[in-house]
Amino acid sequence: MNLWLWILIACGLAYLTKLSGYFVPAKLLRSPRMMRVAGTMTIGLLTSLTVVNAVASGQSLAFDARLGALAAGAIALWLRAPFLVVVIVGSAAAACLRLLGWQ
Repeated sequence: MNLWLWILIACGLAYLTKLSGYFVPAKLLRSPRMMRVAGTMTIGLLTSLTVVNAVASGQSLAFDARLGALAAGAIALWLRAPFLVVVIVGSAAAACLRLLGWQ
C-alpha cells in the first residue's frame, strides 16, 4: 500500500475516535470512577513520555545529561519546589553535566 493511503487511514481513525467521544453519555463521564481513571491515565501518559524522551535516542537507549536532569527535577519535585524552580534545576543540572563532559 501507498504511504499516503496509510496516512489518510490514520487521520480517519483519529477523527472517528474523537467523534466517538460525543456519543459517550454525560452520566458516565461524571462518575467518580471515571474521573479517577482519567486522572490516572493522564499521569501515566505524561510519565511515560517524560521517561522515553529522557532515555531514548532513536531506537536505542542513551544515558546522558538528560537522565541527570530528570533525576534533579524529580528531586526538586519531591521537595515540593514550584514548577519554574523544577525546570531551572533540571536545566542547570543538564548544563553542569554537559560542562563536565557527560554527553
